[in-house]
Formats: sequence, C-alpha cells, structure tokens
Amino acid sequence: MTAATDRTAGGHLAVAVPATADAAALAPTAPTIRLRSRLASWTTRAAVLVGTALVWQLLTTHHVAASWIRFDTLPSVTAVAAEFGRALGTRTYYLDLVQSLIRIGTGFAVAAALGIPAGIALGRSAWAQRTLGTLFELARPVPAIALVPIVILMFPSSEAGMVAITAVAAFFPIVVSVRHSVRALPTVWEESVRTLGGGRAAVISRVVLPGALPGIFSGLSVGIGVSWICLVSAEMISGRLGVGYRTWQAYTVIDYPGVFVGIITIGVLGFATSALIERIGRRATRWLPRGER
Repeated sequence: MTAATDRTAGGHLAVAVPATADAAALAPTAPTIRLRSRLASWTTRAAVLVGTALVWQLLTTHHVAASWIRFDTLPSVTAVAAEFGRALGTRTYYLDLVQSLIRIGTGFAVAAALGIPAGIALGRSAWAQRTLGTLFELARPVPAIALVPIVILMFPSSEAGMVAITAVAAFFPIVVSVRHSVRALPTVWEESVRTLGGGRAAVISRVVLPGALPGIFSGLSVGIGVSWICLVSAEMISGRLGVGYRTWQAYTVIDYPGVFVGIITIGVLGFATSALIERIGRRATRWLPRGER
C-alpha cells in the first residue's frame, strides 16, 4: 500500500500517513493485553470474595433463619476474622500448618512416583491391564477414607497411616488421568520413533512422557485436591497435630469461629497447592499449542 502525496502551498510534497499505521501504533501490545486480562481476572475474584463475605455477614448478624436452613447459629465474618487474627499470633497454628504440609507433601510424592508409572503401564500393556488393572478397578470405587481402619491395623504409627491415606487418595486420580492420556496418543508418533531405530525406552522418553504431560498434570491437580480431603478426615480421626485435627478440636469445644478458621485454612492450602501444580504444568507444556495444554 502506497502513501498518498499532496503538494503544499510552498511547493513541498506532503505525505499522508495511512490511518492503519496510526491504529497499529496505538494498539496495545501482547504483554499489556495479558496484564489487563490478569487484572480483570483478579478483580473479579476479589469482588466475588467480598460479595460472599458481605452476604455472610448480613445473614448472620440479622439472624436469618428458615424452616430448612438457619444462619443465626453461625459466627459472623467479624467473629471469624477476629479468631483468625488471634490464631495467626499463636505458635500452634503454624505447627499445625507445617505438619499438614509435610503429610500432604510426602503422601502426594509417593502417589505421583507410583501413579505415573502405573498409568503408563495400564495405558500401554494389555498384560498390565489384565493383572494390575483388575485390582485397580476393584479398589478405585472405594473411598480412601473408608480404608482408615485397615491403615490403622497395617501401620504401626498414626503418622505413617495418615501419609498412606493421603497417597492412596491421590494415586487413583493420577493413574486414571495418565492412562487415558497414554491411550489417546497418536500411534503414528510411536511408529515414527521405531522407524528411526528407537526402542521401547526411546518411545517412552520421546513420545509417551512428553505427549502425556497434559494428562499427567491434570491428574496431579485432581489428586492433590482429593488428598487434602482425605488428609483432613484422617487428621480428625487419628491426628495429634494438623489443620484437620485442630478444626475438629474446635468443634468439640463449641468454638465455631475456630472451626471456620480451620475450614478457610484448608481451602487456602488446597487452592495454593493446586494452583502451584497447574502453574508448573503450564510451564512444562508451554511447547504445546494452547488448546492442548
């Protein structure tokens, strides 16, 4: 596209810049667009939280009650906030926090170390599907928390039992997600590696693991959420420290603001750990097209 020219009164040539050039210069850059998108996202999230807290405060302070639901027995937002501030100033709160994080980290690491290879084996091997898969399909519908009595009998310490419950809870979502991802891989990828002389190890390292990464991190994200559910339940049953134990203890002494402190803490921890895994997953799969991550 050529620029239009015109001659001024003094005889000089004037070049008219196309309007599209001005528009391109004023258009926001990609980093600016991403920043605006993040600001809009976090603003929406903050508005949702503030709105929820406001509704909660109004329902509890005005003692709203109906025949099927009651809010007059719940603590208000201000009461929970005051209790949260008190808890943050105590050493016990941080001991519970660290203890729960150690348990969830250990159990989740065990689940990932066992679940990813098991999922790959079930997705690629008919023999593994007939043997390991049979046991897997029988055990998968059983809630992990239902295994607490068995775990108490099997493990000599309650600490090892809670880690085991956490590992079992995360194991099944990880295996299911990895298995489906491996089965969905195009066969032409494996055939290309084998045509070039690659063996089973090359297929696993160059095709299966990279191709299944989105499914692996999807399973890890789901697994960490289920792990928190079962860990808190196990801490309530047989724990001595931990967020779940402290939440149940607050309930037994009718400290309802303390119960909500525990609930909110569990929610924040679950959100943070899941978000961390998803962020690592996005970085590990940044080479994939956006729709496949």
